[in-house]
Amino acid sequence: MVLIQAEESSEVDPPTSRSEPSRSANANRDASDGFETASDTDLPSDDDGAGNSNSNNNGGAISSGGDGPPQAHSDHALNDDEEKLKQKALAQANDAKSEGNKLFGDGLYEEAISNYDLALQVAPDTPSSVELRSICYSNRAVCFLKLGKYEETIKECTKALELNPTYMKALTRRGEAHEKLEHYEEAIADMKKILELDPSNDQAKRTIRRLQPLAEEKREKMKEEMIGKLKEMGNSVLGRFGMSVDNFKTVKDPNTGSYSISFQR
Repeated sequence: MVLIQAEESSEVDPPTSRSEPSRSANANRDASDGFETASDTDLPSDDDGAGNSNSNNNGGAISSGGDGPPQAHSDHALNDDEEKLKQKALAQANDAKSEGNKLFGDGLYEEAISNYDLALQVAPDTPSSVELRSICYSNRAVCFLKLGKYEETIKECTKALELNPTYMKALTRRGEAHEKLEHYEEAIADMKKILELDPSNDQAKRTIRRLQPLAEEKREKMKEEMIGKLKEMGNSVLGRFGMSVDNFKTVKDPNTGSYSISFQR
């Protein structure tokens, strides 16, 4: 079996916060051969909500005129609290992912998977966390790849791509897992998607050229197996009449490509 040589597939993606230093050279090194990954993003600033709340001289409060409760002020304070909770959850998710990267660098793949899973659980379901969640799914995928769990690798990469369809690392890792399972057609499809995103990607081109003959060989093998099963079924029926499929000869017309069948004793 031939394997995709995609060095970048063995590395997890770095933390999304620029302020966090690299904990492990192996965990954060982008060893991609021309492949890109989703760009890192900063966590939302804790000052964003506070700055908006203090934009007027009354500290964000709106006078009720003495006729009722300051509802607008309460709603504004509630929105600020919700935003702060989301920012805190996103920070916790980034911390869990960073710990997962460290564990991956130490070769503790099962433990790393648990930390990426924790990050996915605490990350808020908001647009600001889409990149973080897609990276965590892709990083879980590479851990499963290291553990030889290729079906799980494919599932995790697919989840990452649902969030970020242009995530080429996820495409590469899924393609590698498909090849290890001898899903050559699917692996080629992932490489073609990479070329749609990056037409100059030589690694994807080389992989396609290498896998195409393997895919053709597998198709022919599957065809032969199918014909063999059909013959067995045919013989089981024709045997009742003292015949077999060997009594029937198929001839292909070179001009039309169609087949004709003749009976022979």
